[in-house]
Amino acid sequence: MVAQTANRLSLPVTISTSTAPSSTASSSISLEATPPRGAGVKNPPVAVVQALPFFAMHLALAGAFVVDGISAADWICCGVLYCVRMFGITAGYHRYFAHRGFRTGRVMQFFLALLGTMASQKGVLWWAGHHRHHHVHSDDVEDLHSPKRGFWWSHMGWVLADTYNETPNHRIKDFAAFPELRFLNTYWWLPPMVLAGLVFAVGGLPMLLIGFGLSTVLLWHGTFVINSLSHVWGSRRFATKDTSRNNWFLAVITLGEGWHNNHHHFCATANQGFYWYEIDVAFYVIKVLEKVGLVWGVRTPPPEALSRNRIDQGIVDAAVTKSSTR
Repeated sequence: MVAQTANRLSLPVTISTSTAPSSTASSSISLEATPPRGAGVKNPPVAVVQALPFFAMHLALAGAFVVDGISAADWICCGVLYCVRMFGITAGYHRYFAHRGFRTGRVMQFFLALLGTMASQKGVLWWAGHHRHHHVHSDDVEDLHSPKRGFWWSHMGWVLADTYNETPNHRIKDFAAFPELRFLNTYWWLPPMVLAGLVFAVGGLPMLLIGFGLSTVLLWHGTFVINSLSHVWGSRRFATKDTSRNNWFLAVITLGEGWHNNHHHFCATANQGFYWYEIDVAFYVIKVLEKVGLVWGVRTPPPEALSRNRIDQGIVDAAVTKSSTR
């Protein structure tokens, strides 16, 4: 069944960074700077009750300083759960569900969704749908988490507010057709709870706190820094309509997501590190999965995309230039 591809999975989906029609995955980017979210726009407040589990998880980590019996196995569990679930977010939620950077069968599709869901970052359709919205409106007045609205808002405030709780089904119709994905999207809290229970059963309270709890908190903030920092910290290779930047450190902690300017230049790919020296662990794993037949149709940017809109070739970086003079 893994080798059987549903018809819907064979149709490429274009997530353009422009609202104009385009025939390629990342083409027709307007180089005009986007309007600032700017002063006078009030961010919605944090929904306190909804945010309680998030803050409670952080507070619970204080128990790690007083609990006895923390061992090397607990720290190994923390590292493994961080990396495996970060792959679920990076390769699954982001590169597959949001951008269709590769293709796979229905069983593997469900596994990628389940892996991402265990990171406790809400449902796969919610995540991918809102991310598609971000690419259409990156850094403009409709962007859900632009850092122009403030660091903390872009980092986690937009998630903790209840303004964007609903899944934008109109942006994710291709995957919303699958009932198993709709189930995971609705009951997204169930897989991380089951995982926490299994970790506790294996290693008790120390492994629950370090192996599951700490890795989950690190996963949250590892993912969130792409929203809050990757538009303000790093370098730019391509002139895009937003302020996206490449940052090797963010790429390391997110298995490759830190090459954000590359990504916003040409988003419908399985890789974000466009050159051999740009570390992209998620892409390396995707290539291994391709070798064994679990995924196929792995998309990478064509040569013409790599030579288009390059700042080092004299293209004016209007988005950053105009933003810095406001």
